[in-house]
Amino acid sequence: MTIANPQTASSVLRTTYQRSVAAYWNDNPNDDRVNTKLGEVDGLYHHHYGIGEPDWSVLEGPEATRQDRIVRELHRLETAQADYLLDNLGQVQPTDRLVDGGSGRGGTSFMAGRRFGCEVDGVSISEYQVGFANDQAAERGVSDRVRFHFRNMLDTGFADESVRAVWTNETTMYVDLFDLFDEFARILEPGGRYVCITGCSNDVTGGRSASVSWIDAHYGCMIHPRSEYFRALSDNGLIPTTVVDLTPDTIPYWELRTHSELATGVEQPFLTAYREGSFQYLLIVADKVAR
Repeated sequence: MTIANPQTASSVLRTTYQRSVAAYWNDNPNDDRVNTKLGEVDGLYHHHYGIGEPDWSVLEGPEATRQDRIVRELHRLETAQADYLLDNLGQVQPTDRLVDGGSGRGGTSFMAGRRFGCEVDGVSISEYQVGFANDQAAERGVSDRVRFHFRNMLDTGFADESVRAVWTNETTMYVDLFDLFDEFARILEPGGRYVCITGCSNDVTGGRSASVSWIDAHYGCMIHPRSEYFRALSDNGLIPTTVVDLTPDTIPYWELRTHSELATGVEQPFLTAYREGSFQYLLIVADKVAR
């Protein structure tokens, strides 16, 4: 793959909104208590939520260690979510190359590199996140295979048709989907795969949901309606092969988070939105066809 020269902030951050998102992560890394604390469990730092049935026994036992048990269980569920995403990448060979769009501190990228033994490139508009993840790669001794770049996932700089698979893990709500999938279709090889896990609003009721609006405002993002994903994929020759509603699988994670001292106040809006059906947590798998 052709890797462009290191980018400058002015070339990567092209809008006021992108600059504001990047500035949050660059200037306030210590405000991100949840991701940081969970990442300290085993060194895998995630920027997404979890799926699966919790071990509710963590709420029992000695009070002095209760919060530590909750943190470890939340981290296990978040890692299970990343494993499920990677399960859907298909047959990846050690000679393949993968791209993590909006790679954060690198958790899913490291898991992919370990599982498939191939090269993985993560891109983020946060210079702090890129530096953190590359330091992690050096500590793990995988810098030759797992690399992170200060890049905009709307303009990655990677060569045409040079990537076997691309994924986004809860990052699509920060970008225009049509621009994003146009770029992914460009870098994916023919028959290549895109995998997405995302929260999206219900087209019928989501726009009127106070809880969805609260989540949007809390994260400063732009939650897309469900239908927009499929329109943007189709317009760019990315044809869905699998769609799974993970909403029932993520609700227990949020229920457990309400018991954590790390709770941020967003837990109840998520639970309300999921339970009322105005918000959904989807896995979407799409393969590239000729455009």
